[in-house]
Amino acid sequence: MAKPQIPLDDDDLVFVDAAKSETARSPIPLSKFRNSGLDHRERDATISQGEARPDSVRTLRCRTVAQGRLSQLNYIRILPPQLVKEHEASSQLEEVNAPNASEALLAALGSCLATGIHANAIAQSIPIRSLEVNLAGDINPNAVWGTGDLNPKPIGFQAIEVSVRLDADAPRKVLDALIKHVVLWSPVANTLHNPVHLDVKLLPDATGPSDRS
Repeated sequence: MAKPQIPLDDDDLVFVDAAKSETARSPIPLSKFRNSGLDHRERDATISQGEARPDSVRTLRCRTVAQGRLSQLNYIRILPPQLVKEHEASSQLEEVNAPNASEALLAALGSCLATGIHANAIAQSIPIRSLEVNLAGDINPNAVWGTGDLNPKPIGFQAIEVSVRLDADAPRKVLDALIKHVVLWSPVANTLHNPVHLDVKLLPDATGPSDRS
């Protein structure tokens, strides 16, 4: 099949969501996402804001509400709730109709990297025909969140393999440098790379039977 010819206009670059299956899909023109895309003006405005306030911090929030049967709804801003669901021992992973938490982590990393590749391609005037980020990681599920096999073992991903399929009008050396730059400045990649302080506490209004008596 002949590759589509993509004009140099930013709005007509092609972007493919990172969270996709191995089934081949047609690239999605960015012109279909004009209202949410990133063009030169938006990028330049964002850069200017960052240069004016280099130490600014924005707090991101998510409220996770358990729904039963190992499923949760995640509320972010005013977006529709995002379902995350762990598969039960009696079910096959392929039968679960939502990503589990570890898969959602892979999706977050893939989406962050794909966004960075797209933004930096625009900055370097590199036309992209298609972009796909494939991620994989091995995980031992036997501890079952601390309710199963509690013998010492690695918990969570010990390594994540990321492969980028990128069809763009630039030499491979340029694309390799672009990918390395994106990983270096990816917020999600840095969160995974760096020791992150995790502060988990029980809220004061949490109660049990003895507290209500």
